[in-house]
Amino acid sequence: MRLLERLWGKKPSRKSDKKKKGTSNYAYAVTRVRAMKSKLLPKETYPRLLNMGIDEITRFIQESEYKNDVDELAMKYSGGDLAEHALNRNLALTYDKLLRITSGELNYLITAYLMRYDIWNVKTLLRGKLYNASVEDILESLISAGEFTYTFLSELAAKPTYQEVIDALKETDYYPLLQEFDGNNLAYIENELDKMYYSSLFAVIGKPRSKDRKLYARFIKLEVDVKNLGTLFRLKKAGVEKSDEIMPLMIEGGLELKPEKLATLPYEQFIDELRKTDYWDAISSVAGLETASLTTVESRLTRFYLESATTYSHVSPISIVPIMDYIIHKNNEVNNLRIIFRGKEAGLDDTLIKDQLVVI
Repeated sequence: MRLLERLWGKKPSRKSDKKKKGTSNYAYAVTRVRAMKSKLLPKETYPRLLNMGIDEITRFIQESEYKNDVDELAMKYSGGDLAEHALNRNLALTYDKLLRITSGELNYLITAYLMRYDIWNVKTLLRGKLYNASVEDILESLISAGEFTYTFLSELAAKPTYQEVIDALKETDYYPLLQEFDGNNLAYIENELDKMYYSSLFAVIGKPRSKDRKLYARFIKLEVDVKNLGTLFRLKKAGVEKSDEIMPLMIEGGLELKPEKLATLPYEQFIDELRKTDYWDAISSVAGLETASLTTVESRLTRFYLESATTYSHVSPISIVPIMDYIIHKNNEVNNLRIIFRGKEAGLDDTLIKDQLVVI
C-alpha cells in the first residue's frame, strides 16, 4: 500500500519499510514473542479486577507490563482517562517492538496486518468530527499502531472539521473513498474501509506459495469468517433477509462461510446451516432461536478465533503464526481491560461486564 510519502515530510512513518527486504528471522522473533506472550495477564486476573474500583485497577496494572505507560501519563490524566491512554500507548509500543525485532517477509506481513489500526483511526476521526467530540475524547480512542504516527494523528484530531481531516489524508490510498463521505453515510464509508483493508491484505498475500504465506492466508480468512458471521447474526436478528442489503456488508475471502448462501435464509434456516460448519461448536450454546445477547455470540466467536490461532501456533511453532497469535491475544487483553474500565466508569453491573470479556 502507498504510504503518505509526501505527507510525512518531517513526520516519519513507521520503520517497517526498511525491513521489507532481506531474510526473515523466524527463530529469533518467535523466541522473543513467546517471552512476551508469557507476560500477558492470566485468566485468573479478571475476576479479581471485577471486584476492584477504577483506582485499584489502575494501581494493579501499574505494577504489571503497563507500568511505564501509566507512569508516563499519570501527570496528565487520571481515572478512566489514564487507563485508556495507557492501554493504547502500550499496545502501540508493543506492536512497534514487533516491527523492530522482525525482518524480511515476516516484517512485511506483520506491517500489512497492523494497517488495520490506520483504518480504526480514520473511522474514529470521522466519527469524532461528525458528532463534535472534543479533541481529547478523540485522542483517547486513537491507537498509533499502524503507519500513522501519534504526532500525525494528534494533528488530525485537532482539525476543526471532518473535511479538513479528509483533506489531510489526500496522499493516502483512503482518500478516493473518503471523498464520498457527505456526513450522512458514515456506516457505508466504515464498511468500505474494512473491505478495502482486507482486499489490500489479500493483495499482499497474493497467491500463497510459501508455507508462511499459506498459514498467514488461512489466518486472515478465518478472521474474515468470524467478522462476517458476527455481521450476519446482527442482520438476521434485525429481520434483514434481502441479499442486496446484506451482501454489500460482507467481506470477501472467507475460509468456510458462504455469505451469498446464508444471506437470504430466514433465521431458523440460517442456524441450521451454521450447524454444518466448524463454528457451530463454539456458539451452539448461545446461538439458538432464543438468543438474548448478540454480544455473547460475538464473544464466543472471538474466543474461537483466539483458540484457533493458538492451535495453529502449536502446529507451526517456527513461523509467522505464533507472532500473529500473540498480536491478537495482546489486543484481546487490552480490549478486556478497556471493557472493565469503561464498565466500571459507567456503573455497570459486574455480571454485564463479565459477559463482554473474552477470557481463555
